[in-house]
Amino acid sequence: MGEETSKSSPARGDQAERIRELIRTLNEAGKAYYQEAREIMSNYAYDRLYDELQALEKETGIIFAGSPTQHVGYEIQSELPKVRHEKPMLSLSKTKDVGELVSWLGTQKGLLSWKMDGLTIVLTYTGGELTRAVTRGNGEIGELITPNAKVFANVPLRIAYPGELILRGEAVILYSDFQRINEEIGDADARYKNPRNLCSGSVRQLNSEITATRNVHFYAFRLVKADGVDFGNSRERQFEWLKAQGFSVVHYEEVTAGTLPDTVKAYAAAIPENNIPSDGLVLLYDDIAYGESLGRTAKFPRDSIAFKWRDETAETTLREIEWSASRTGLINPVAVFDPVELEGTTVSRASVHNISIMEDMKLGAGDKITVYKANMIIPQIAENLTRSGVRDIPEKCPVCGGKTEIRSDGDAKVLYCTNPECPAKKIKSFVLLTSRDALNIAGLSEMTLEKLIGAGCIHEYADIFHLERYRDTIVQMEGFGEKSFGNLEAAIRTARTTDLYRVVYGLGVAGIGLANAKLLCRHFHGDFAAMRHAHRDELTRVEGIGDVLAEAWIRYFADEENNRVVDDLLAELTIREEEDPAAAGTPQNLLGETIVITGSLNHFSNRKALQAEIEARGGKVTGSVTSKTTMLINNDATSSSAKNKAAGKLGIPILTEEEFLEKAGIPV
Repeated sequence: MGEETSKSSPARGDQAERIRELIRTLNEAGKAYYQEAREIMSNYAYDRLYDELQALEKETGIIFAGSPTQHVGYEIQSELPKVRHEKPMLSLSKTKDVGELVSWLGTQKGLLSWKMDGLTIVLTYTGGELTRAVTRGNGEIGELITPNAKVFANVPLRIAYPGELILRGEAVILYSDFQRINEEIGDADARYKNPRNLCSGSVRQLNSEITATRNVHFYAFRLVKADGVDFGNSRERQFEWLKAQGFSVVHYEEVTAGTLPDTVKAYAAAIPENNIPSDGLVLLYDDIAYGESLGRTAKFPRDSIAFKWRDETAETTLREIEWSASRTGLINPVAVFDPVELEGTTVSRASVHNISIMEDMKLGAGDKITVYKANMIIPQIAENLTRSGVRDIPEKCPVCGGKTEIRSDGDAKVLYCTNPECPAKKIKSFVLLTSRDALNIAGLSEMTLEKLIGAGCIHEYADIFHLERYRDTIVQMEGFGEKSFGNLEAAIRTARTTDLYRVVYGLGVAGIGLANAKLLCRHFHGDFAAMRHAHRDELTRVEGIGDVLAEAWIRYFADEENNRVVDDLLAELTIREEEDPAAAGTPQNLLGETIVITGSLNHFSNRKALQAEIEARGGKVTGSVTSKTTMLINNDATSSSAKNKAAGKLGIPILTEEEFLEKAGIPV
């Protein structure tokens, strides 16, 4: 069986690529038709490609989560269970010396690949089905994130191989997706700092619906177990076999001691165009038996080694520390130095992050410093050669002149502006409130808001809706005129009618993004008063809201001035009401029912559609079977799935879709 599988791998690999191509094409057509009311292909062409995709999925046994033939339901968990790895996941020993890499490889053939900068995940397939996904954690114990892995952009839900398959890979958010996600966040201070942090938070979500929006990708870099398959003692054969099963595999190049230096140079040249975050390279022996025969140390395996770029550094002079204020009041130090060339570009600024780092480096204006680009991308200070000492930490905010205060943030000292009326706070707060995902007021750019606030036209949120008081002043401003003012007035009138979740997001409560705002509004059924006065226990029952976000919410509404400003804003708005299903005549015959949906459906396009029908009738849908569950919907009532087993133990009825529809009186 193993030899046959290996021989058929290239053909199946081509088929897997064709499947991906069909999914991309069909999903683009579906989005255009259903979301944008336009057609980019005929129904005939769509059906022909759909049939081809379905046939290929059946022939190869490969099915991806994003396939239009599949509808993967989202799951919500109360916490991420901890799981012990069958084998400890070790770190790699590291070097920055290409000569050491050459010596390490010796006469062996090697595979040189990107060292990806994301979150390491272990996937397990049983009987061709994805049954478990676990994070690396501390190497001994990880977190179970199976529902989230099932909505990764490129992870196969089903593969052709029928045995137990265990593989390791990196979950990453591509640079292009990172940029897109950040651009959708109106508030610059709320944007994510780097793809790795965004990926870590996305992979470890309790609500897999949020994970799905982040477009997480998985790239395999190690096959751990696939019994019965003959790989000819070659890691490269393993990689090619994984590709044939439908997995995306980390890009690698075959190397020898002679070709290794030039291949490293080629990787370095490719960094600017590489869409996958990386922080170096990994060199792996192709000979499986040889690599395993070397054993391991207490910390590192001996069959692979990591290569970190020897950072190009340049010496320069620190001219000043520039202090940049943010919406939250945090004032960030930025080093400004004489321009230098690094990795082909000119740099003259680098974030210092906080006062503690400045103190560790004894960083002062006039010091001789060396700078580099971390991962050949982000400018950083490597070393302070003269260490004259920290001085001139501003006692006044550089924006408003208000008093500053040094506070502790974990182990770090940070600087804050204490003036609640600081224009920097105001401007960035207004930018968020008027952004596309909040009130969506076209014409109120950050520059325009800065002018209006500076001219005294805007003091608090509600003032946006009374700019007519300052018409004469505004039309005289640079870039304005009667027509521009008229357009702005029209945009403001439109913004008066909005959705509650947009307002909640626009308030800028720390950590409450758009997705969390929607979850809050859904949980409290649009009752803002209940939401505002909710206790910690009530808030943490909301999907995706933990102790940290609950504390931020409570702290925001404990402030009397915040409440006054919000009340004034709400007085200017008309909040759209979601239609009450009961008032619309929908029978509330599922009140008190807590229902779990699993498996594929026949009468609904996906689980979300069935969930909407259940909720319209007063029922509640959850992601896991507990003692509070009143019924489980599963068209395969005899399966041995975890949900079926849990329902059986708790005596919870398992209904097929048809049985449930009949019970609920929902017409098919």
